[in-house]
Amino acid sequence: MQRELLLIREMIDAATRIREVVGDLDADSLRADTLRLDSVLWNFTVLGEAASQIPDEVKERHPSVGWAQPTRLRNRIVRGYWSADVDILHAAAARDLPKLIDQLSAVLATYETGCGF
Repeated sequence: MQRELLLIREMIDAATRIREVVGDLDADSLRADTLRLDSVLWNFTVLGEAASQIPDEVKERHPSVGWAQPTRLRNRIVRGYWSADVDILHAAAARDLPKLIDQLSAVLATYETGCGF
């Protein structure tokens, strides 16, 4: 179970970093700032890689979490990073990540209190 906790924390950290890096930037500003964009790409990759390693039994216990989306986005970035759609990355950071962070934090809390087993 220790590994699962580490992976969930890694997902929360990566998603939080993306939110911090994007901040109040619009998609065009993010596109123009290659250092920030590189950070966003890297952290989406970390987020998706960690999500892909979460065991199925954890995913099944917490079906409301969108476990598959970060992995799909990671695969798109890794296999075609030169053509990653910044508008999609920006929208995911602004629209989807706050909810994902909340969901993952709730999952983490259930495991840390012993209620998730």
